[in-house]
Amino acid sequence: MTRLELYGLLAGILIFTVAAFLPIFNTGYALSLGVTIAMYTVLSTSWTLFSGPTHYISLATAAFFGLGMYVVGGGLELLPFPVLVLIAALVGAVLAGFVGLATLRLSGVYFVIFTLGLAELIRQLMTWGQTTLGTSSGLYVLTNIDEKIIYWELLVLAGFVYLIGWWINRSRLGFALRIIGNDETVAKHSGINTALVKVFLFMISGSVAATTGALLAPRWTYIEPTIAFSPMLSFLVVIMALIGGAHRLWGPVFGVVPFALVWDLITAKFPNQTALMLGIAFLLIVYAIPHGFVGIGEKYWAKYKHWKVKNV
Repeated sequence: MTRLELYGLLAGILIFTVAAFLPIFNTGYALSLGVTIAMYTVLSTSWTLFSGPTHYISLATAAFFGLGMYVVGGGLELLPFPVLVLIAALVGAVLAGFVGLATLRLSGVYFVIFTLGLAELIRQLMTWGQTTLGTSSGLYVLTNIDEKIIYWELLVLAGFVYLIGWWINRSRLGFALRIIGNDETVAKHSGINTALVKVFLFMISGSVAATTGALLAPRWTYIEPTIAFSPMLSFLVVIMALIGGAHRLWGPVFGVVPFALVWDLITAKFPNQTALMLGIAFLLIVYAIPHGFVGIGEKYWAKYKHWKVKNV
């Protein structure tokens, strides 16, 4: 572990420790914003688990997230909430496995387009199913789970995702992923089963996104396909991961916090221009800070070490 990675780990532990006390001191707007930040931290970090090392840009987050919400919304009268969360995680992993087997041979813009269309496909299927078999296109989610519980659940899930990422980065799987990210052809000639590795990581990412959706379902009294499978969610997750630094597992958190605060202000002040603002933000991130805030920090850290060695 490098010194910069150690500092990042210590900063992460400090952030999680301080964040855990938020519901004790505030149960109003700050807690609501904290739930949003925790949600995007989990989603962006799980996105980074797959897309960071492989360089595959996935826009399927909304598909898995919405699926998790609907598992809870549809089964709440039949099964306990914790069981439904586990089922959502399993369903997300299975769907990601099927999608991965079918699409991870694609690359570049083709994979991006397919993953973007996946959320819309599932949304249309859910809408058709509910309007055909039921009386409406939405579901009521009535529980006694409040925002404090949801917030702590998301913090625990975020910690779990970081532990998984830490283990992967230091395993043979992580080494294989880095080779795939650098040159997939070389990885194949090195004897790495690139398809299996990518599908496995995609399943983990999909499972975490579905679990997040399941945990967030009680936050809404009523869910419908346009809310659960919003494509805006997928774009926000990608932007937050990129602005923080998707090449590091702990990078997204440095993008989630400032962007979530700014985005909350934008949606309040300019509710009709959010799509335009999102597009501008994406262009600025790609061209101005392609490696995110973490990349900028690493750049100046390298310059500092070079200066220190030079002046010793």
